[in-house]
Amino acid sequence: MFIAFFLAALADGFSLLLTPAPPLQWTLDFVTAILLFIILGRQWILLPGLIMEAIPGIYVFPFWVLVVGAIAIWGTPR
Repeated sequence: MFIAFFLAALADGFSLLLTPAPPLQWTLDFVTAILLFIILGRQWILLPGLIMEAIPGIYVFPFWVLVVGAIAIWGTPR
């Protein structure tokens, strides 16, 4: 779980730096979603995080960290 939190925080940090280059930011978010999907298993709750990161202007919030935190607290929705 620590690796997932670290990856999410790193992706959210780089997301702010890549604001002037949206295609690079979208690529980073897509790669982050795939890596978190591999690390955390089949957690479909990652998809809303990917959608929120793709909306311009909303990516300033740390959605990856929030999604990983939600998975850590509540586990997999069933």
